[in-house]
Amino acid sequence: MIGPISNNWRVLSLDSMLADLEYLVSIESPSHNLDAITRSAGAVRDVIERRLGRHVELVDSAAGPHVHAKFGTSSRVLIVGHHDTVFPLGALAQRPFTVDGGRATGPGVFDMKAGIILAVHALTLLDDRDGVELLITSDEEVGSKASRALIEERARACGAVLVMEPSADGGALKTARKGTGTFEVTVHGRAAHAGLEPEKGVNSLVAAAQLITRIATFGDPQTGTTVTPTVATSGTADNVVPAMTRVRVDARVVAAGEKERVEHLMATLSSDVPGAGVEVTGGLERPPMPESASTTLFEVARSAAAAEGLPAVAGVAVGGGSDGNFTAALGVPTLDGLGAVGGGAHADHEFVLVDTMIDRARLLSAIVARLTN
Repeated sequence: MIGPISNNWRVLSLDSMLADLEYLVSIESPSHNLDAITRSAGAVRDVIERRLGRHVELVDSAAGPHVHAKFGTSSRVLIVGHHDTVFPLGALAQRPFTVDGGRATGPGVFDMKAGIILAVHALTLLDDRDGVELLITSDEEVGSKASRALIEERARACGAVLVMEPSADGGALKTARKGTGTFEVTVHGRAAHAGLEPEKGVNSLVAAAQLITRIATFGDPQTGTTVTPTVATSGTADNVVPAMTRVRVDARVVAAGEKERVEHLMATLSSDVPGAGVEVTGGLERPPMPESASTTLFEVARSAAAAEGLPAVAGVAVGGGSDGNFTAALGVPTLDGLGAVGGGAHADHEFVLVDTMIDRARLLSAIVARLTN
């Protein structure tokens, strides 16, 4: 491990950051598991209170507790993250937190428990934290339905948002994002014996197969729109004509009018298979985050990095969505991708590059200082 890094009279310790990261990663927090999410929220609160000496509020929701800390009496910058992960209970036993070869690994380490740790330790560098709010939500990975209103409320109150999602490749900040959403297509048919009298059934799987090939044409490379069938479930047994098939579809847009076009195409889906019914739910729930939303804050980040002698920052547009989409859509300046440098988000090989953690925390601290002074 490297020694403490000083910023004025305060210091950052990589050993302490990794100890806190191990603590959070070792408490599993799959979305929708309320018991696990509640334990995780308690751990996040514990880290914030130990490092920052501030009472932290747990905000109950249908998706489990969100963690909210407000410093001082004013509200000028909101730091947003999430403590839920995509990995099921038991993943930790297969991949316990490990630091090896300069990489920290474990379920959720990159997306985004390291981002939480970076935010907390960045704030330890500030003598005056007045104006800072820290909001770590419990349901970002499943659409933020239980946290969106709170995120938008605090974003409006603060007027600037810094999102602790992982960085893009090489540590680049995320200056624009596509609008994202998920549709579910349910095809209703009629069951029958697959061998004795299949003609008396209505095969929902056949109908869904036709729809899938149609849906796959809804994207538009010219505008950056992608529409991708991703998950399908059908049938009950080998010898039964499937009465119901469900297909989930990932959709992402950036250009004006594409949200409405895709939603119209999905809403008007119908099957050519006689007797098959089609039901479509969901939609493009996260609006696009335009590059204009990050322009001012990205310049703050660039000047902060230069003043602190940190590596120059780059900015890129990405396809994935985050809670920054919601705040940007409000017209609140938003800069994303301020979290960990690494890779493999949502995959078993996800990792954080340990030797970047100090500089990432220093960068965030310097940005916050400029926004609150």
